[in-house]
Amino acid sequence: MKKFITTLAIVFGLCTPCYAQHYDKDELININVYEKISPAIVSVAAQLSDGVSEGTGCIITSDGQILTGWHVVEGAKTIDVTTSNGQTYKAKLMAKMKDSRDLALLKIEPNEKLSTVSFGDSEEVKVGQKVLSIGNPFGFSNTLTQGIISRIDYVKNRFQTDAAINPGCSGGPILNSTGEVIGISQSIYNPDHNISNIGIGFAIPSNEAVKFIATIEKKN
Repeated sequence: MKKFITTLAIVFGLCTPCYAQHYDKDELININVYEKISPAIVSVAAQLSDGVSEGTGCIITSDGQILTGWHVVEGAKTIDVTTSNGQTYKAKLMAKMKDSRDLALLKIEPNEKLSTVSFGDSEEVKVGQKVLSIGNPFGFSNTLTQGIISRIDYVKNRFQTDAAINPGCSGGPILNSTGEVIGISQSIYNPDHNISNIGIGFAIPSNEAVKFIATIEKKN
């Protein structure tokens, strides 16, 4: 009888449900931010005369306004936006940011209200703080990476980060630990022409995006 009970204990021990998994504090931050923000992140595919330009976008209004990188959609004949649930919509270019600031605003007409991002104050960003990035590197949609703010370029008004940013991530969010957007992924330093990521990426501070959005709202 004792042997039978021991055998049952072993069997049930092997069948422990996966939801019993324990996560540490840092893992929980990553999980919570991703689950909160990923529904508000889209993939952007712009049809150009010489091919397709792919990037990422942040939904900023529930009726379908989307922030992305201007270089992602510049010269596009058509723009397709795919939401996290797989729905694809045709997008219109609403506005682009002047002075080569590399931001653009798109509009889609969704069938339902969409999840949106919220913006943090990029003036509060510090070198060394943890950041998360969500994007579509090489077409792998809604990919999460993490890193830190590596440097603040006060001359060019850019954040440098070692969070993995690759082609397809432009226009996606750089997030703080509470899930606020503190930057918009723009580019990477890639002397080998996109063969590899060497951990030097750049983002536009969120306050620049907020100012851009405010000017568009004022015009409308």
